[in-house]
Amino acid sequence: MLQHPVLERAAMFGVKLGLERMRQFLSLLDEPHLVAPVVHVAGTNGKGSVCAMVTAILMEAGYRVGTTMSPHVEALNERILIDGVPIDDASLGEALDHIARTRDQLAIDAGLEDAVLTYFELVTAAAFYVFARRQVDVQVIEVGLGGRLDATNVVRPICAVITHLGLDHMAQLGPDIASIAGEKAGIIKSSVPVVTGPLPPEGRAVVEAVAKRLKCPLWAPPALRREARRDGRLILTSPEGSVGPVHIGLKGAHQASNAMVAVGVAHQLRRQGFVIDTAAIQRGLERAWLPGRIEELRPGLIADGAHNPDGARVLARYLEANTEPGGRILLVGMGSQRDPVAFVEPLAGLFDEIVTTQGRHPRARNPEALAHALEGVHPVIAVGGPIEEALPDVLADAKLTVVTGSLFVAGAARALVRTGELDRTDDPGASV
Repeated sequence: MLQHPVLERAAMFGVKLGLERMRQFLSLLDEPHLVAPVVHVAGTNGKGSVCAMVTAILMEAGYRVGTTMSPHVEALNERILIDGVPIDDASLGEALDHIARTRDQLAIDAGLEDAVLTYFELVTAAAFYVFARRQVDVQVIEVGLGGRLDATNVVRPICAVITHLGLDHMAQLGPDIASIAGEKAGIIKSSVPVVTGPLPPEGRAVVEAVAKRLKCPLWAPPALRREARRDGRLILTSPEGSVGPVHIGLKGAHQASNAMVAVGVAHQLRRQGFVIDTAAIQRGLERAWLPGRIEELRPGLIADGAHNPDGARVLARYLEANTEPGGRILLVGMGSQRDPVAFVEPLAGLFDEIVTTQGRHPRARNPEALAHALEGVHPVIAVGGPIEEALPDVLADAKLTVVTGSLFVAGAARALVRTGELDRTDDPGASV
């Protein structure tokens, strides 16, 4: 499912941080968010990976898991998962229809013509509704933006997670790491265990202060030692010793830190009565998967949803370690609110050419404007058309094509490959 009438209007209202609308709305739904325990996951980067890993670990341990992800890569269904699988169109439609009726009731109760709720609030409410109906054992909930005022922060978590801190969404979260850390630390609740990834010192100080004030046990993984790598597998530190050697299914050296965060969460849940053995942790880390994250769509084509400088640096390290130089073209498309220069600079030196493109998101930057903004970042910059036109052209010229800059652009590349549209476009005998 790509859209629903109740969401089409909500999309007009953009981002509106705050919790009261959500609390009032969920009360009309009989508070489904309180039905099952919650692992609440915030962070600038790494949220999706950690959610996928924690979900897979819990599934391997025999639990029924409801997971939220955002944004979606191809279809709206990806935002609401049961045991790692996006819900079907019929279930999603029924949930959103129910949410729409409840929204209308909220408007009547408040004496309003329309109950103004955001797109993210409505989808999040739909997820809680589905999880309650499906009687999940545990919910793994990804924060949308920040944490303190994010619509998901109505939950009562049994573990709060902060994966990573970086400079992103600064207009909403603040101008520096300390400010952003304060917003993300807003998900920490009194006496609830906290697990973090490796945070910068100024951010760690903020998170530690909040955890101390709220009397929360806090665990963060140490740096991964070189000797912890063994035959492509890792020995991961945990709050209760070590786990491994283990193979991590998600690609990229950065996933080792995310995996240790997931292991830390598993051990914190184990201390609260969850039955999660080491074998379940190892199997979960191996099977965890996400679309559009350093994903090889076919030989010579990688799609990655990186959209900020930290994500670009992670992608650059992966490409340096795992691909051959020469014949590499970067196909980049970004949202209008992003800084294209800061994003592309870590990647530019790895590519022979940069081609700009555009996905179908309403806030996608025009390829001409994107190319203009990138002048001086790379000596060879070409303006491409929409991704369905630009990708076949780039593939014809490149030994390796990397599509990045937005999850929506990565998702568009996935859809072209998955549906066979890309091959039809490549075929010179195809009808036009």
